[in-house]
Amino acid sequence: MTVGIDLGTTNSLIAIMGDQGPELVRNSLGEVLTPSVVALDAGGTLLVGRAAKELQVVHPDRCASIFKRHMGSDWTTTLSGRTMTARDLSSLVLRSLKADAEAHLGHPVTDAVITVPAYFNERQRTDTIEAGKLAGFNVRRILNEPTAAAIAYGLQENASERVLAVVDLGGGTFDVSIVEQFEGVLEIRSSAGEIFLGGEDFTTTLMSQTLQAHGLRLETEELRHPARISRLRHECEQAKRRLTQAESTTVRLPDSVGNLSDQSPTLEITREQFQQCTQRILQQIEAPLRRAMGDAGLNRTQIDEVILVGGATRTPMVVARIHEWFEKAPLCRINPDEVVALGAAVQAGLIDRNVQLNDLVVTDVASFTLGIEVSQELSGKHRPGYFSPIINRSSTIPCSRVETYGTLQSNQTTVRVKVYQGESRRVEGNTLLGELEIIGIPLGPPRSAFDVRFTYDLNGVLEVEATVLETGRKCALVITRLASSMSAKEIEAAVRMMQSLKLHPRDDSTNRYLLLRADRVYQELSLIERDMLADLLRGFEEALEAGDKPAITQFQELIREFLDRVDPHGDASSSGGQ
Repeated sequence: MTVGIDLGTTNSLIAIMGDQGPELVRNSLGEVLTPSVVALDAGGTLLVGRAAKELQVVHPDRCASIFKRHMGSDWTTTLSGRTMTARDLSSLVLRSLKADAEAHLGHPVTDAVITVPAYFNERQRTDTIEAGKLAGFNVRRILNEPTAAAIAYGLQENASERVLAVVDLGGGTFDVSIVEQFEGVLEIRSSAGEIFLGGEDFTTTLMSQTLQAHGLRLETEELRHPARISRLRHECEQAKRRLTQAESTTVRLPDSVGNLSDQSPTLEITREQFQQCTQRILQQIEAPLRRAMGDAGLNRTQIDEVILVGGATRTPMVVARIHEWFEKAPLCRINPDEVVALGAAVQAGLIDRNVQLNDLVVTDVASFTLGIEVSQELSGKHRPGYFSPIINRSSTIPCSRVETYGTLQSNQTTVRVKVYQGESRRVEGNTLLGELEIIGIPLGPPRSAFDVRFTYDLNGVLEVEATVLETGRKCALVITRLASSMSAKEIEAAVRMMQSLKLHPRDDSTNRYLLLRADRVYQELSLIERDMLADLLRGFEEALEAGDKPAITQFQELIREFLDRVDPHGDASSSGGQ
């Protein structure tokens, strides 16, 4: 069975195509959302998900999060002396999801569809595939997140004909796709997005405002007092969520070591003030919307429905901005945190030829323009470094396009063709995908000498074929994101390193999470409440030490009830990627 995975910036999910349709798989805590946070505790034990997120509040130096934004780059972080890339950390999240699916199904899981932002480039997509390989998956397909959401809506709502705008604002990325649905077909007309725009940016802005109100700067405090910043981020996340319902809320400023008390300085912020200080972020939403609509060749009146995806779309000011831009109230009939994973599971079912999906056909589009480097004549001189598009972004895939090019010099018999991806008119602003050398061009003056054909399929395989016009001689290059940039030995070594990490026992996840959450909350309580929690924890730890299962269960409930009372917004299992 192929599984569908939403590998998110703030939360990740895994789903399967069941007998009754797509269904989400619960993790060891009984939740469908697994925070995309990785930690190594003081004992060197690997934590992934909710427990790691709790540890991050009090020990940020042992944890990593929001690493999806660094996929495809040279970014690294160090956890307990181990240097890890975004790909490595993502593989640990995927490994945790894989264990959840195997526990749910009762058998090994190897094949997966993994979603990515529509605007991920080839390097970022390749990193995602390699993360899947390191986790033990055979990645059958990389699927754009708004496409996945459109698939979920298309399966649930078999409308005869309509045009949808799928607006996906998650924790770290923003995407929009224009989708046409007709007679069992979902055709993606266009996609656009921004990989550095999401709910985390709203949180960071609120953090900055809180610090400025007390005469401090975020950049300085991050370097001097990381524990304060980690605790403040948690405070601002909760305040941001409260503002989705309340007109105002209070943010407390932790001290330099990250502690909170009744004497902690506070900032009262209203929803209107929050909206004012995040205007710059809201404005960034509009450029991808305009680009997607322009590429689809549609105006706003031609959009039948606007669908919201991603936890950050719960924010009232985001909803209002989308409503204002499209002049149409956006809809959210499927949980915005879950819809991408559900769509990925449907795509997995299509790959497995699930009989429930015989009538569903899905087309997608190229997220970036594909082309080659050419020279242009300026003032009588040939200047290299210009980009010549062959397949434009938002072209329906699979597709094949051909362009004719010429030699620059007399008696030129070879040409090196450099293949790029991107939207810049100069290749220096685009991503180099590969090179192809054309040989055997007959001697002669500069002229149109060869064709270059690009063929791009649904799996992200780009085939480049060059044909010498006079002789018919051909040469080809295949560029595939399914081909790893890591060698077999490098993958094997990386897998060994990941497997050497001691994973926290799955059957002890609830206890570990409760202890870490209690440790974080303990530092925020009044003295009387601290004593109450300390007594509960002492009894809990004694029960764990003795292996007394009835007592363990009893203290789990008592501690959970206490924490939910004093920290009602702290267990954010249903708040998604806001």
